[in-house]
Amino acid sequence: MTAFLRSHWLRVALLCLLGAGTAHAQSTITGRIQAIATDSASQEPLGGASIWLDGRASGATTDGLGRFQLRELAPGSHAIRVTALGYRSATQTITVQADETTTASFALPVVALNIGEVTVSQPQDPNQTLAAISHIDRTLRPLNSAQDLLPLVPGLFIAQHAGGGKAEQIFLRGFDIDHGTDFNVSIDGLPVNMVSHAHGQGYADFHFVIPETVDQLKVYKGPYSARFGDFATAGAGEFTTKTALERSQAKVEVGQFDTRRALLLLDVLPKDKHLLSKRAESAYVAGEYYFTNAYFDAKQHLNRFNGLAKYTGLLSERTSLTLSGSHFVSRWDASGQVPERAVKSGLISRYGSIDDSEGGNTSRANANVLLTVALPHDAVLRQQVYYSRYQFNLFSNFTFFKENPTEGDEIRQTEARNLYGYLGTYERSTALGARTLRTLAGIGTRLDNVDVALRHAVRRTTTDTIVSGRVYEQNVNAFVEETLPVTDKLTVNAGLRFDYFRFAFHEDRDAALSGRAGKARVSPKLNLYYDLTDNVQLFARSGFGFHSNDARAVVTNRTAQVLPRAIGYEAGSTFKPRPALIVNVALWALHLQDELVYVGDEGVTESAGPTRRFGTDVSVRYQLTPRLYVDVDLNYNRGWAVGLPEGENYIPLAPSFTSIGGLTYQQPGGLSGSLRYRHLNDRPANETNSVQARGYFLLDAVLSYTRPRFQVGASAENLLNVKWNQAQFDTESQLRTETEPVSELHFTSGTPFFVKLNASVFF
Repeated sequence: MTAFLRSHWLRVALLCLLGAGTAHAQSTITGRIQAIATDSASQEPLGGASIWLDGRASGATTDGLGRFQLRELAPGSHAIRVTALGYRSATQTITVQADETTTASFALPVVALNIGEVTVSQPQDPNQTLAAISHIDRTLRPLNSAQDLLPLVPGLFIAQHAGGGKAEQIFLRGFDIDHGTDFNVSIDGLPVNMVSHAHGQGYADFHFVIPETVDQLKVYKGPYSARFGDFATAGAGEFTTKTALERSQAKVEVGQFDTRRALLLLDVLPKDKHLLSKRAESAYVAGEYYFTNAYFDAKQHLNRFNGLAKYTGLLSERTSLTLSGSHFVSRWDASGQVPERAVKSGLISRYGSIDDSEGGNTSRANANVLLTVALPHDAVLRQQVYYSRYQFNLFSNFTFFKENPTEGDEIRQTEARNLYGYLGTYERSTALGARTLRTLAGIGTRLDNVDVALRHAVRRTTTDTIVSGRVYEQNVNAFVEETLPVTDKLTVNAGLRFDYFRFAFHEDRDAALSGRAGKARVSPKLNLYYDLTDNVQLFARSGFGFHSNDARAVVTNRTAQVLPRAIGYEAGSTFKPRPALIVNVALWALHLQDELVYVGDEGVTESAGPTRRFGTDVSVRYQLTPRLYVDVDLNYNRGWAVGLPEGENYIPLAPSFTSIGGLTYQQPGGLSGSLRYRHLNDRPANETNSVQARGYFLLDAVLSYTRPRFQVGASAENLLNVKWNQAQFDTESQLRTETEPVSELHFTSGTPFFVKLNASVFF
């Protein structure tokens, strides 16, 4: 590790020397351009826009307040082009005088998606795996519920197995990520993953987000960005909500299985103070209510309410303040997983249940404050503080009558959590001659204070306690990333991250199960980007990452892995063989020091030992006509447990092939529609592949008609009415009529053919 770090930072030093040499060679250039890029309609600053100078590689990117500078330019006229995803590019010819600063502004209009305008290079944040493709998908793919948000990540699949109020099981890059152990999720900088959760490590319940409020998604596959630490081994997804509403909206939805949903998005500021008029301030509130009995034999009674309030104020030309608060509450019943033998024998239907008392309730309240300040010398300081109050209560029964043949094996998992956090980042662009070195540094901390318990229950009545106590877990972290365009074609991104964790657990009844522990991790990153042409970018990425173990496992087992290491690397290309066609191809590998899964159902951590994964990701987006688009994702993965005999080293539930795609027709102000498919192949359900989880191929459709004041639409899931399984596990269970337990596939049935209608009014 020491040798690697020395080599890593030697590369960074050499790059800085190269930049310094360039600065000396260009010392005679003295002109400068200072400008700002904004949304032409709202006048909001556009952060992360790309600046193209005289047809060469990007000379700069805009900061969080939309500003950029081009230094040491030769006196004379320069053609400057500003581009941003979702906007029509703006070009100006600006005359630069020697020893003078020329100011300018660029107003970019929002346009209908045009893949011809999309560029393959993203100079501000090159580690975004699929920046252009994520923007295209966010524009094309309809969002009907919070469950549609995570699958916006190309190649990511989800499955539900304990009622619609619980976090989904996640699959990505050959991982059964459980509920989030190896995928980091955030919304507006607020962490979604829960450490040392009652049900599973990294538990990421995203249902507290209202889909219509989401504005942007940034995808980072693999552990290549220093900005992410815990859980970001397979990758990370950063969601952000809208800063301002273009218009208010009221929406209602009704569907089969007693499904109904109501939504309100309300602009609460007078127009004369609104961002859309004077760049003063913006505020809106959003509320969502959802109910369904679902398609199971036993009604699910799923109730969910979401509320969000967000304020953004441009306090000055150099300072902005964002305040947001949200509240989420959900309650549901669940049919749970059922054994195949019970369905085959006719004991229950595919949509039946063995224990219909499963289910639970959960809630989360969030407060989030972000202050952004433009500092001298082209620097931006962001400071964020956040707080969450979270509660969770879940009744489950996976083994039925195996442990308690008389009353059953139901368990109750509960927790009450206070989550506090701070993140400060400093971003600066430094001139190195004609080049610009972009520095991003950050420091942060997160503290989780959790009352957690695992108990036995009978039909939601608690009978005894297995383990209960208080978890105190704190993460302190710091990182730095340097991005330097060494030449017009080659860009180097190098980073280093430090994380320190402090774990403590106090068991209420048994002092032997209490204790403290601490562990640190240093994670270096090195990424190379080469623009072969304007339409072909090659990349090679590498980095170390980790995911944390549950605090209870750490303090009770001193030999357990605390922060098992991950090493990832990949190579590939983003290219446009035709103006309306964009393709991303990546060959990747990921090595884990230990594959840990916290089994909340038993209160223990299971270790599969070290694992290896290799794979290929292919994403294609093609605009057939101005209104017709096609998209395809193909993901092939191969993984195995290291050190186990051949045939006994399968990674349970890890997909080896997934694909998603569709055909979309978009006509702004008219008729739009989408036909989409999802495919996940058969895969091993255990280490020997003696039991297999069933794959599926599904078709979904969405249709809408939009006018300036209203929208009507319909969606249909599982058009072919396929009988398919969502979550699937090889579980040993015992039915009431059986004398011995049986190990076989247990599953939760997927949605049958399901139609939902919606209508919106805009005002």
